[in-house]
Amino acid sequence: MSALKQIVGAAIVDSLRSPTRLLVARRTKPEQYAGMWEFPGGKVEPGESCQEALLRELDEELGVEARLGAEVPGPLEQGWALNGTAAMRVWMAEVISGEPAPLQDHDELRWVELDAVALEALAWIPADRPIVEALLEAAAATAR
Repeated sequence: MSALKQIVGAAIVDSLRSPTRLLVARRTKPEQYAGMWEFPGGKVEPGESCQEALLRELDEELGVEARLGAEVPGPLEQGWALNGTAAMRVWMAEVISGEPAPLQDHDELRWVELDAVALEALAWIPADRPIVEALLEAAAATAR
């Protein structure tokens, strides 16, 4: 089996040390995902590491500089399956400069309490739902 296209995403929290809120992004395209929520990020370009790609994508998509924390490990070597051709690795991150704004592919950003009730109330892109569950577990472990 050939490698899946590598995508990277950020679970942007208000604090890597003691996360209580998550920044979520609402997609505008493609049509089947318009209006659904996701982790911001994008494709890894040739010659980039996953972390370099994620920092670049956060600058391009949200206009922020971020610090990456721990990866939210997925079940695959390449992270979390998105579909039959792509997988996404996700890192926790916090903004270190800039004010997040929806610059590309999104029409709204929203800070949401980092708890199951608040996050499950959102219409997530289906492939991101298991990542939300893993993020909640990771955040709970950080709080201990």
